[in-house]
Amino acid sequence: MEYKKLGNTELKAAPIVFGGNVFGWTADEKQSFQLLDSILEKGFNMIDTADVYSRWAKGNTGGESESIIGRYLKERKNREKLIIATKVGSSMREGGEKDISKEHILEAVDDSLRRLQTDYIDLYLTHWDDDKTPVEETLDAYQTLIKQGKVRYIGASNLSPERLKASLEASKNEGLPKYEVFQPEYSLMQREKFEGEIREICEKENLGVISYFSLASGFLTGKYKSKSDIEGREREKFLKNYFDERGERVLEVLKNTARKYEVSEAAVALRWIIQRPGITAPIASATKLSQLKAFDEAVDFQMKTEDMDALTKASSK
Repeated sequence: MEYKKLGNTELKAAPIVFGGNVFGWTADEKQSFQLLDSILEKGFNMIDTADVYSRWAKGNTGGESESIIGRYLKERKNREKLIIATKVGSSMREGGEKDISKEHILEAVDDSLRRLQTDYIDLYLTHWDDDKTPVEETLDAYQTLIKQGKVRYIGASNLSPERLKASLEASKNEGLPKYEVFQPEYSLMQREKFEGEIREICEKENLGVISYFSLASGFLTGKYKSKSDIEGREREKFLKNYFDERGERVLEVLKNTARKYEVSEAAVALRWIIQRPGITAPIASATKLSQLKAFDEAVDFQMKTEDMDALTKASSK
């Protein structure tokens, strides 16, 4: 398995990053521990989470994912084997405002470290922009945390091209820490949020790129054949707009490509991202051990140019 450097950092990630949003939501603690054991055994070494995961689930208050990871690290005593990325900026209250002020970041990081039961976070990301805090203030907070040894590197997710550029310029001009990783939404069904200006900035500045919703909330696994398959399910709000002519076209090419390589449709969707320009690794989740087979498949084959092109064409708007 080939490990790639995340931008200019010393962190080397496996070709797929495991999405920890499922911990404490669709995977209970026992399942989460089994999944973590299995991904490490397979050679995958990076977990992506956030302080807010999974506040949206019934009975949750936020922090459940980090807490499960923390209990896992304490029980297994294997902190050094994992690259842990977590995020700050989302509100821990339903309907609360996003916040990337220095005051909030300095408080939130201690909560995350306590839940994760670790002294440091490998990669700390601005989850969402609050569109009001000066970029210098946010970066100054991160400088404090890096000096304190609480954070090794920083990254950002969901920033506009303008705010990302302003942040990178502030890093150069003010001697502040630089975002080394960017995390956009990116998949065969959602390309425009990354392709274009954001990708150009990431390539120019040598930012590592780890994409989320890589399987389009499960649409690209081939599990859902029509709108009737998702009616009344939690995923309905994410998937209902994908069942159009373009979505059907993508699923058809995905199915044929999977058959050709004798792998799952999820593996093909992940492989397409792995081979796309500017990408370091896609983030993908699983709730069952059997679903991790797609991770193995995705890293074990190379897609031919004509098949990459067919998927890219099918997914074009």
